[in-house]
Amino acid sequence: MELFDVYSLFNVNVVSGKGCHVYDEKGQEYLDLYGGHAVISVGHAHPDYVKAISEQVAKLGFYSNSVINTLQVELAHLLGKTCGYDDYSLFLINSGAEANENAIKLASFHNGRKKVLAFHHSFHGRTTAAARVTDNPKFSPAAYMGFEVEFVDLNDIAAVREKLATKEFSSVIIEGIQGVGGIQIPNDQFMRDLRQACDDTETVLILDEIQSGYGRSGKFFAHQYAGIKADLISVAKGIGNGLPMSGMLISPKFKAVPGQLGTTFGGNHLACAAAISVLNIMNKENLIENAAKVGAHLLDELKGFKGIKEVRGRGLMIGLEFEEPIKEIRSNLLYEQKVFTGVAGQHTIRLLPPLCLSMAQADEFLTRFEKVLKK
Repeated sequence: MELFDVYSLFNVNVVSGKGCHVYDEKGQEYLDLYGGHAVISVGHAHPDYVKAISEQVAKLGFYSNSVINTLQVELAHLLGKTCGYDDYSLFLINSGAEANENAIKLASFHNGRKKVLAFHHSFHGRTTAAARVTDNPKFSPAAYMGFEVEFVDLNDIAAVREKLATKEFSSVIIEGIQGVGGIQIPNDQFMRDLRQACDDTETVLILDEIQSGYGRSGKFFAHQYAGIKADLISVAKGIGNGLPMSGMLISPKFKAVPGQLGTTFGGNHLACAAAISVLNIMNKENLIENAAKVGAHLLDELKGFKGIKEVRGRGLMIGLEFEEPIKEIRSNLLYEQKVFTGVAGQHTIRLLPPLCLSMAQADEFLTRFEKVLKK
């Protein structure tokens, strides 16, 4: 049997990692400015993380949600305290797409409406509802087309109000910062107006913080820059530092109905041990503050680089847009300068490093990046 060939692969076999570096089978070191799609939050192979999951799997890796799991309770309390949503509830699942699926489902259960409003250039996942609210028809086969979704431009509050005035929409789903869309940041005033528009029309506001959450923006959630609260928040990526896990934070306005939501693997013992460890490390090492500080330094320095059309971002979620396609730049960064970066479309490089990136490592990236741009 062969692998189903759907990925465009770089010719690098990563076999280990430590902090903000990864290593191939020959021992070559690479500076990781991508964190495996923003997944590595506290660094590769952090000793506290390794200890926590090793001890847990030696005791019990999994049992179903038919029994008490005190690790879930501990995680919910710690997450609520850390992110400022301690009066919300937590539902644990496995992936970002699944978190968004459940958020869309719960919103529709809540108000009985069918439509969802989303934004152009959005990305919310590849499963049924998540793919339909993603602004890319390539992700939605004919079987998904019955799900009713409409799209408007990001930051166009007039268009949002016009749509929501019909009271046909169960929810609005928006990313804290659009990631795949090229690190596009919703205007803070737009976010406040969006919150009000949802309140006025009894529409559920879903914040997709899968990529932009968990401290990446320099706040726990990117939407907290606008000083608002969402009704439902989806989280994944950095929650488990590489161990598959996701969650949905749920406003007190929603009442739990037994059997309405469910999962086999979500919230298992091993995943919870990983997630608890991640939050403890983030708090102990002040990684959110570090993301804000190091990210601000990178943004400031990168804006002075010649050849970049626009630099966008908050914290350690940064987009570098070029006039020309960036395939060669990214390839040279990887193969010549030994730096992993991401991409958003053909013209934008994405930087999503572990939140423990140091100032020295940021400066090392800047040095290597400048060498590529000067070629």
